[in-house]
Amino acid sequence: MSDLRPTETELQPEALSTPVSSGTGQGSGGYLARVGIGQPPQQFYMLLDTGSDVNWLQSKPCVDCYQQSDPIFDPSESSSYSLVTCDSQECSALDTSACLYDKCLYQVSYGDGSFTVGEYITETLTFDNSSSLYGVAMGCGHVNEGLFAGAAGLLGLGGGSPSLTSQIKASSFSYCLVDRDSNKSSTLDFNYSALPGHSVTVPLLRNPKMNTFYYVNLTGISVGGRMLPLPASTFALNDSGRGGVIVDSGTTITRLRRLAYYLLRDEFRIQTVNLRPSTTGDTFFDTCYDFSSLTSVTVPTLSFHFSGGKSLRLPAKNYLIPVESNGTFCFAFAPSSSSSLSIIGNVQQQGTRVSFDIANSIVGFSPDNC
Repeated sequence: MSDLRPTETELQPEALSTPVSSGTGQGSGGYLARVGIGQPPQQFYMLLDTGSDVNWLQSKPCVDCYQQSDPIFDPSESSSYSLVTCDSQECSALDTSACLYDKCLYQVSYGDGSFTVGEYITETLTFDNSSSLYGVAMGCGHVNEGLFAGAAGLLGLGGGSPSLTSQIKASSFSYCLVDRDSNKSSTLDFNYSALPGHSVTVPLLRNPKMNTFYYVNLTGISVGGRMLPLPASTFALNDSGRGGVIVDSGTTITRLRRLAYYLLRDEFRIQTVNLRPSTTGDTFFDTCYDFSSLTSVTVPTLSFHFSGGKSLRLPAKNYLIPVESNGTFCFAFAPSSSSSLSIIGNVQQQGTRVSFDIANSIVGFSPDNC
């Protein structure tokens, strides 16, 4: 381990790209980027999360680590590993930190009860075995528990200062999430040149009370061409920083405010009365169907509607997903655990290149562009 010292390296924006694949094969509901960490680079699968800021990975010595597919990161094998001091900007930018012998310690807890605790460090990140980023602040997690299934850690792509996007001063980034059951890969790109030409573009909204999240102005949802009778304020971000709709690659299933969810579910049930409900049920979903005896299925269309008259039509695979091998498919939405926040999750983003033009405050959805 190197001596303690504040990091003064200033990361500059450049075009970067790295492969992204589905985590389903490793039992994860998330998506994984392949990233080299350290010098020489040790390769790891890292979860992509636009809903959080702190980058981290499991590190030796492990006090309590979950099972991951790659070997645990060993700091002693990296020449660029450097501990962050307590008086550094990196340490002060953390929401939760502590100090031990002038070492900055971090802790991050997630909404599902998962957490990571350890030392805050700087390291070298290498993308696609070519482009390297030096002095990236991240956590070395020695106590980690939760639903990270197979991944070595997490890339925080949120809007807060500890995030990777903020540290590299990215003017834009985009990702395409391949189908969950696909063994193909797509890419995570930083500082791309332009949005794809056929993108559905909507304003990127920010919340002064919560700079991590990327908000969009969802104004309505339609099923089979019928708009749900939702009050105009249903998805609004209010002046106190509550409510709104965020785009989150780290959440699996889209979660809607309870009123919106139940109206959506009930309308979908009405329009699928001809389909056979599943009798086996599911512990998470409340609307499931038995397609085991069918060779083809016709279901109502489902679209998100945004300000400015923009709309994004979802393919059926983005809202009816297989949950068992016996032909049971479930409606892939859920009521939000928050009283007011709604989240567009990664199931609904499948097959779509989602672009965040931070410099121009635009979010782009480009279907069938992986």
